[in-house]
Amino acid sequence: MLNDIFKSVPDHRVTGRCTYPLADLLTIALMTYVCGGEDYQDMSAFANIRARDFGLLSCCDTSPSPDTFERLMAAVAPEEIERCLVEHGRSFLDSLAEKQVVIDGKKLRGSSPKTGRNKGNYIMNAYVSENHLAIGQLALKDKENEIVAIPKLLDKLDIEGAVISIDAIGTQVNIAQKIIDKNAHYFLAVKENQGALLQAVTDAFRYNKPVDTASQMEADHGRIETRNCRILDAAAVEDKDVTARWPGLRTVAEITSAVDYGDHVAKSVRLYISDEDFPKAAYFNMLARGHWSIENQLHWNLDVTFKEDACRARKGYASQNLACVRKLALQVVKSHTDKKSLRKRLFAAAISQDYLRDLLLSAKF
Repeated sequence: MLNDIFKSVPDHRVTGRCTYPLADLLTIALMTYVCGGEDYQDMSAFANIRARDFGLLSCCDTSPSPDTFERLMAAVAPEEIERCLVEHGRSFLDSLAEKQVVIDGKKLRGSSPKTGRNKGNYIMNAYVSENHLAIGQLALKDKENEIVAIPKLLDKLDIEGAVISIDAIGTQVNIAQKIIDKNAHYFLAVKENQGALLQAVTDAFRYNKPVDTASQMEADHGRIETRNCRILDAAAVEDKDVTARWPGLRTVAEITSAVDYGDHVAKSVRLYISDEDFPKAAYFNMLARGHWSIENQLHWNLDVTFKEDACRARKGYASQNLACVRKLALQVVKSHTDKKSLRKRLFAAAISQDYLRDLLLSAKF
């Protein structure tokens, strides 16, 4: 059944007062996003026009209103929707061993439009870069809470054997220890928030010959990016008091990026620490590139393809639940193997019932 993935979500609504099956409503919300819809009005329209073609709402003579979907999304426990997202991901990926799990936060701008630059509702996401799968999320109220949220998100995931990559805000000793304790590996960015570590690693590359180097070049969207990676054994870092704080630290990496836009070249240098001792710079270059997949493949598509930043849902758990349903819709659309862009797939699903069925079949619904 199409709505099987949502049938395990507990229905706490008052018996006898609810007309529409909970699993059907959640499935309609998902399919609305897969067809390019954006809000509760679109969900109601999909329910009225197309739901019964897919065996949904077959026991009902009427169709749910936008208010029905608004009340639903505000009330359902986010953990239940997230569990459906994770279970769908497991149908493609049994284990996270030897995978790169990227953890990064995303601000839900539409749900908190009047807040300051670092205030408002954030969703901390966990994303498998190789498979383009979202495997978990955690809501937080402002960006500074990421330091507290990251260990909680890690506790929800079975990351044994995986490589966890986090931007500089997550470069904390307790977070590195949490990753090691869960039998995983860390790849953490080093910036000014760890000043002593930043200086020590910078000096190490200034005065030591790298163990290995690697270069990678990519051309995309009218620009050419070259990434040069150098790695050192952590023993080359002179300040042992600094390195001793980081559990299992074995390798430090430096990646110099040059992006040629045609009329100018932008350069940057990024530093990383890792508990892995793999002696190939190309491996760490790959991890650095994989980390940005969460921005390019998840966050960008949520904003541009699914218009997440335009969403104004704020009641109850609505912003969290809708964010999770969008991620599930993104996985459905990405699972297809034709040559259409994501936006073209949404359009095709909206005008062709057969194409929508193909998308759902590819996604194992």
